[in-house]
Amino acid sequence: MKLVVETKSFPLDPPFRITGHTFTDTHAVWVYISDGDYTGRGEGIGSYYLNETPESMLQQIEEFRDAIEKGITSSQLVDLMPIGGARNAVDCALWDLEAKRSGRRIFELLHMPAEPVQTVATIGIGDDEFMAQRAHDFSDYQNLKIKLDRERPIERVKLIRQVCPDASLIIDANQAWDRELLDKILPGLADLGVELIEQPVKRGEDRQLAGLESPVPIGADESCLSLGEYQQISPYYDVINIKLDKCGGLTEALMIAQAAQLDGKHLMVGNMMGTSLSMAPSFVIAQLCDFVDIDGPLLLAKDIENGLEYGHGGWVQPPSAALWG
Repeated sequence: MKLVVETKSFPLDPPFRITGHTFTDTHAVWVYISDGDYTGRGEGIGSYYLNETPESMLQQIEEFRDAIEKGITSSQLVDLMPIGGARNAVDCALWDLEAKRSGRRIFELLHMPAEPVQTVATIGIGDDEFMAQRAHDFSDYQNLKIKLDRERPIERVKLIRQVCPDASLIIDANQAWDRELLDKILPGLADLGVELIEQPVKRGEDRQLAGLESPVPIGADESCLSLGEYQQISPYYDVINIKLDKCGGLTEALMIAQAAQLDGKHLMVGNMMGTSLSMAPSFVIAQLCDFVDIDGPLLLAKDIENGLEYGHGGWVQPPSAALWG
């Protein structure tokens, strides 16, 4: 096996703001694993709140170069590398390579369907004029995700609802709220038809949600990085947002999905604003999800070649073999 790793940057247009952060570019690490005949590739973005960077991910991958080039499997990788963007890139490259070597698509390998899915389009935080304009830009999308902080959350959702009266709405607070604020605004969000509130409280403070009788399902994102963390926080959440960059790839993502389904949880798949190379393996998890957020390429100035097709209403077609899997 031969391993090649490189870093890449992709500008966002416009810049994307969430609670506490503004992003102007997506920074990625790309992994290529070749057996001489076929090459698999994967993309890792990492998690900004864990201080992952392309440089740190590249360094981490280099630490395991020998094991990877000796022919490590995806199941062995889970036990060898820590969770995060570095393992995600390697794991997805291994799955891509396996699909190419077998002559079968990833969906055949996993005995899963390959149905089109309907993604959200995400509206970043900004002033009223900006957020209204972004809602107008995405008015063709039936599902919208709205980033919010503590500033006028109800008013901002009302604004989006006025522009897109029939859209399904998801709210993502990115840890900006607490139980007191949540209790105060839940009725108003329910009245506005919000279908999911994602990560309202800080990671590690999930017990705030104990006993909450919410009219809107509550989802875990930053609070659930891995299968082990899922088992710790699952009592407090209705929906689990699985991101491959968090959990370290498709292999562990499938394990989290299975555990959550057995517990009767609803599933969401999310992204860290990657290219279509990140979205393609996430598309596999999307087959199991009630909520789909694979809109990363929509936030970029330009996607990569052979990228996913985003059609009317937010429908996304399965990735081509030329892209991944």
